[in-house]
Amino acid sequence: MFSALIDPPPAAQADARERFMLLVQTALADGSFVKLLLSKYTGAEVTLQRLTVREVHLRGERQLSFLWRHQTKDVTKNHPLAEGLAQVGTLLGREFQNAHLQTRSQEIQLAFSRKGKPSLRVGVLAAEGQPAETASHDKAKQRPLSLDAPFWTDLGVTHLVKGERQLVPALSRKWKQINKFIEVMSAALKSSPLAGSSDVQVVDFGSGKGYLTFAMHDWLVGQGKQSRVTGVELREDMVSLCNAAAARHGLAGLHFEQGDVRSYTPARLDVMIALHACDTATDHAIHLGLRAGAAIIMCSPCCHKQIRPQMQTPPLLRPMLQHGIHLGQEAEMVTDSLRALLLESQGYETQVFEFVALEHTSKNKMILAVKKSGAALAAAEKRKPEVLAQIAEIKRFYGLREQCLETLIQGDAASAGAA
Repeated sequence: MFSALIDPPPAAQADARERFMLLVQTALADGSFVKLLLSKYTGAEVTLQRLTVREVHLRGERQLSFLWRHQTKDVTKNHPLAEGLAQVGTLLGREFQNAHLQTRSQEIQLAFSRKGKPSLRVGVLAAEGQPAETASHDKAKQRPLSLDAPFWTDLGVTHLVKGERQLVPALSRKWKQINKFIEVMSAALKSSPLAGSSDVQVVDFGSGKGYLTFAMHDWLVGQGKQSRVTGVELREDMVSLCNAAAARHGLAGLHFEQGDVRSYTPARLDVMIALHACDTATDHAIHLGLRAGAAIIMCSPCCHKQIRPQMQTPPLLRPMLQHGIHLGQEAEMVTDSLRALLLESQGYETQVFEFVALEHTSKNKMILAVKKSGAALAAAEKRKPEVLAQIAEIKRFYGLREQCLETLIQGDAASAGAA
């Protein structure tokens, strides 16, 4: 959170763009630079969404790494500092109308109005006299994963500094998120039917650059388990990158495939992971885990487009839900509550909790479902009619006609009955 917001006086607004570029240069000079995000793209490339700029060290030289994020692919290009700064200056206000600079103590935002007028806002992250958290502080914390694994360098999480692998400062938050994920998975594994198994099969849908997929494989190997971890990703370039890194370091049991959760059929699935699967893709991922009898289902829902258009606002809630943001939050809560109850009806112990948000989205909700066994499973089966009645009552209250996961489960039941 910002502890202070500082707006420049009107006289200084005219050169807000120049002041912003000076702040970027200063952050790079004093070592406080974390990352730079350029958004609200208005250029000619229809698939381009945003640009993220980070500092990297390549062959002993400081460079700026440009990550151009398109709808279906990411393109990375590295530039010497001076060349990269010049390119950022050219893009501001012309192709990108918003810029967000993050340093270790500040968040600085530059925005251009429709008429091209720039404005600057500076947020102070730490109160005066209080030290800001640094990458070295983050590294000192006890983590379930080690930065020494060479594949982290291939993925851009670490870089070599005087022969030693060190965390890239800009990825300190990512490293925290990766380790928290493993902590959650560790607790889930211990309470699941897989606790005593030496063989675990994992599928990670929407694996992207493979951070969590590599982490999962590395952690399972460290636990002495014979694991096969598969990352499934739509973007072919990401699949190739990850497979090349896995092969380069001889990571047996780690593999990446191009595919979609709606059509992918694994031979065996013990742990199903789907982080930020868009809209009903989350429902299809959960359904795949249910059909495969997965012991652990972990997903982080993204948008909730199916439920919101169906919702009929109950009269009592209309004063609250007349605001679009509240209606969206209500749709999100209803959607994920129904998913949790449906998982419970299928014999899973289900939790919904806050997680560490990924850097490209503020969404931070996690649904974790662990398959029950023995007496707990029998008790869950007895309670199933009660849970299904709760689901029906929620749908009636909001006037909902359909929820994707429920439809998929009912389709399985109908097929089984016909057989």
